[in-house]
Order: sequence, then structure tokens, then C-alpha cells
Amino acid sequence: MVSKNQIKLITSLHQKKYRLTHGLFIAEGIKVIEELLRSDFSLNHIYQIEPLFESVSNDFKTTISSDELRKISALHTPNNCLAVFEIPAQRPILEHGLIVALDDVRDPGNLGTILRICDWFGIEQLVCSNETVDVYNPKVVQATMGSVSRVKVQYTDLSEWLSQTKLPVYGTFMDGKNIYQEVLPKEAIVVFGNEGNGISEVIQKHIANRIAIPKFGKLQQTESLNVAASTAIVLSEFHRGL
Repeated sequence: MVSKNQIKLITSLHQKKYRLTHGLFIAEGIKVIEELLRSDFSLNHIYQIEPLFESVSNDFKTTISSDELRKISALHTPNNCLAVFEIPAQRPILEHGLIVALDDVRDPGNLGTILRICDWFGIEQLVCSNETVDVYNPKVVQATMGSVSRVKVQYTDLSEWLSQTKLPVYGTFMDGKNIYQEVLPKEAIVVFGNEGNGISEVIQKHIANRIAIPKFGKLQQTESLNVAASTAIVLSEFHRGL
């Protein structure tokens, strides 16, 4: 059984300000929770409607009803379990390898998918502007399918950081150089912009290398690619020669 105070706490974690206040976030579903349990995230508690996660002490598990799970879940159709984890402390950004940076990406599904793409291509760090959607938003955590446990996500003043980096900075633009004709480095920062507005003018000032994914359609009428789709294509090209 889950108490009224526990329900109040867990449902408050659906909102960013309370996640920051309590230093906690929620994850739902067996796969996502198992991935987080295998990572360095610290478990606070698991709420389940049937016996699960045998490796976890019963002190950290509470069996609840389906109705109680619906009260605390952030999903329209809840799974059979929900876990609360501690938000880890922010770590310094290590400037090596290939780093993906996001400028004001707002859609939780896009951020979750980008995290999965980064995980697929072995990107260890994802740097987000402070305006980018919170990685611990329940919709983002769900969309990552566990990749949030393997890609380190940092939030920072993106303009200030880019102004100080020694790594080459690339950005995706409609008028950039054809990415398929460029020789791309092993170490770099690649910036992707907002879903509707692209990379902001403030951030553009720090981007020396403007690249583009060319259109091949006969009509050439498609305005732009989804930011997650662009991330997948660009990272694939950066890894082509590795």
C-alpha cells in the first residue's frame, strides 16, 4: 500500500521544480527500471503490482494495487511498476571525443530519442542548453528506454561553454556544406537546434563549421528534418571513417 504522502511526493515529481527540490525522478516499466538498476543511479524505492526485481531488497519495494499505480503514474496506460531514483550530481564536461550539444530542444520525445541515438553511436556526453527540456522529465526517461543510464547529460550556459572550448564546433544548417563531402574529425562538438527555429543566433556565433544534410527528393519541398532524425544521420557520417 502507498500512503497519501508518498502519492503526493511521487506525483509532484511529474514537475521539474519538484524534481529539483527533492533531487528525485521517476522511471516506469521493467526494462527502463532494470537498466537504471544496473547503472550508477541510486534507487530510492520501487512500487510494483506484482513481485519483481528479485535482486532488490524488500526494504526498497512496496506492493501496490493497479488503482494506486494509476494515481502515481505519468503514463496514460501505466506499466506494472514505477521506481523513484535519485538525480545524480552534475559532473564537469570532459572535452574529448565526439560531443552532441542541444540548443533549446523542447520536445521530450525528441530528447529521449536523441539519447538513444547517442547511446547507439557511443556518444558518452550530451550537453544541453538550460532551455532544453529536462532529461528527468518522465516522458524523456520513458523515451530513452534506458539509454539515460549510459549517456551523461549536462546542462550549462551553452554560449559560454562554446566560447571557451578548444574543440572544433559543428552545427547543422540548411545552407551548410554538404556533410557527405566533408572530412569530419574524430573529436568535435556537434550542435543541433530547436525544433521550429533551428540553432539560435547567439549560438551560431560560436559555430565555425556549418554542415547540411542535402535533399535528394525531386520536388525539394520538405522544409526540414526532425532534429532526432538529423542527429542520427550526422552521427552516422561522423563515424563513417572511424
